[in-house]
Amino acid sequence: MRGWALASVVVNAGITVTGAGVRVTESGLGCPTWPRCTPTSFIPVAHPEVSPLHMAVEFGNRLLTFLVLAVGIACWLAAVRMRPRRVSLIRLAWLQPIGIIAQALWGGLVVSTMLNPLTVGMHYLLSSGLIAACWMLYARAGEGDGPVRRITHRDVRRLGHALLAAVFVLLVAGVVVSGTGPHSGDEMASRFDLDIEAVARLHADIAYVVVGLTFALLFALHVSNAPRTARRAALALLGVELLQGVIGYTQWFLAVPALLVLLHVLGSTLVWIAALRVVTSLRSRDPEPSSVHHSPTEAAAVV
Repeated sequence: MRGWALASVVVNAGITVTGAGVRVTESGLGCPTWPRCTPTSFIPVAHPEVSPLHMAVEFGNRLLTFLVLAVGIACWLAAVRMRPRRVSLIRLAWLQPIGIIAQALWGGLVVSTMLNPLTVGMHYLLSSGLIAACWMLYARAGEGDGPVRRITHRDVRRLGHALLAAVFVLLVAGVVVSGTGPHSGDEMASRFDLDIEAVARLHADIAYVVVGLTFALLFALHVSNAPRTARRAALALLGVELLQGVIGYTQWFLAVPALLVLLHVLGSTLVWIAALRVVTSLRSRDPEPSSVHHSPTEAAAVV
């Protein structure tokens, strides 16, 4: 179960990055219709107005959806086949195929709106939501179904939740920057009518808040003698954030080259996963008493 859940995290993160690859290569309308690639074919065929390379890139990204869906279905099957059955995992696993199909339908809206920055940005945020669902399935598969048990101070957990919320706000701000700057996916795509320097500065300010909260969480975990797993998770998040900051400033001073934009999207996805890992490392769940099975010898000893 955990293996399939982790695979789902990986493939959903991967298609998020390849979707950004479609955008930075100006291939967003490589398949100008949906669900068909062209008005007359589901697969790429020669089209007088579309580059074959752009069509191949966009169609390739569409094909990856089937891989992501297959992994999502495998997660659901693994949850259903578990014995004893855990309803909590089945419910989380259902989010995989449902969410992926919803994402595919939203992709059709992105194409029909000619890559409107709002629909493109929501496409990324929906992927972030799916990644969160995948990670929660992975984390819950390694726990029991009993009540949540704190392994850190209550206020430290609250700080972790505040940090996760700040990271999500950072992702939203990044979507606004992407929708305002270059690399829209196609020369015909519209852009947000905003000052790119102003939104980029706001994005950077929020990033400073996120890094500050991460430092605060690391300090709180240290002074409260929190478990090593939680401290390692917070330290890993800080490392990814610092690398992401280096990429962000470098791409800004180099006039936003496509390759660095792609790396920045990868970095944002890793920051999100690392933040989710931090939050789930701050608590645990024990098995429910009724789900604990004893061997005959153990049962006799208990009696």
